[in-house]
Amino acid sequence: MGEQAQQRPTALVVGATRGIGAEIARGLAGDGYDLVLTGRDARALAEVAEDCRAAGAAVTCHPLDVTDTEAVRTVVDEAWNASGRLEAAVVSAGIIEAERPLWEVPLEELWQVMTVNVLGPLAVAHELVPRMIEAGGGRIVHLNSGSGTRNAPVYPAYHASKSALARITGSVAMAAGEHGVHAFDLAPGVVRTDMTASMPMHDQRTDWTDPGEVVELALALASGELDAFSGRMVRAGTDTPESLRAAAGELGDADRTLGLLPYGPQDSLA
Repeated sequence: MGEQAQQRPTALVVGATRGIGAEIARGLAGDGYDLVLTGRDARALAEVAEDCRAAGAAVTCHPLDVTDTEAVRTVVDEAWNASGRLEAAVVSAGIIEAERPLWEVPLEELWQVMTVNVLGPLAVAHELVPRMIEAGGGRIVHLNSGSGTRNAPVYPAYHASKSALARITGSVAMAAGEHGVHAFDLAPGVVRTDMTASMPMHDQRTDWTDPGEVVELALALASGELDAFSGRMVRAGTDTPESLRAAAGELGDADRTLGLLPYGPQDSLA
């Protein structure tokens, strides 16, 4: 039994207290991972940890504000040293501003969204990627959003933060891929969570994404079976592990990445 426990891979889940992060943590536990869980709400984090332990996982918890870069460094360092290595990380922490045009939202609120949604994943990657390279590989899954791929009249900071997150993912994938470290953007669709419930644009929505579909994709990305999509975005509710495996051999260099659309072949930026 002890030997089997030592063979379990370990995953870090940043933002595991509720919603999608909590669902993914439970899914990883059921899939044979031990876990390092972080979040701002210690009580909620403990409840998720108990669910994961019931599924057979060894779990440690770290209350964490991802905008505290020193705390991020400490958590990653302690988690890595305690477990020997982290094979996978899922970064789910994120917030959103009020549903108004940019100039109607307090600047402090906009900047807080940018700080949590960009600085947090940046700090995690900054601490984790060198360790993964030294260990011979690993996988980082960022909870992104299709919102980061288009303009909209509201949620400007949220959209901008998700665009920036795609650039972080792409940079890690390109620079660390040769060392066996892969990074992915996972867009969860529209899952019924505290965040989406706070958004007036979803008041009349009836077609919600099943959280199980998000978990299924997260597990497939963490396992390595979809490494062809490193640096790219996948979306729960439309993509499945099966459909992505079938498409992997047909990917062009820019497919499923964020880029500028030229107005035609004569465009100097084409």
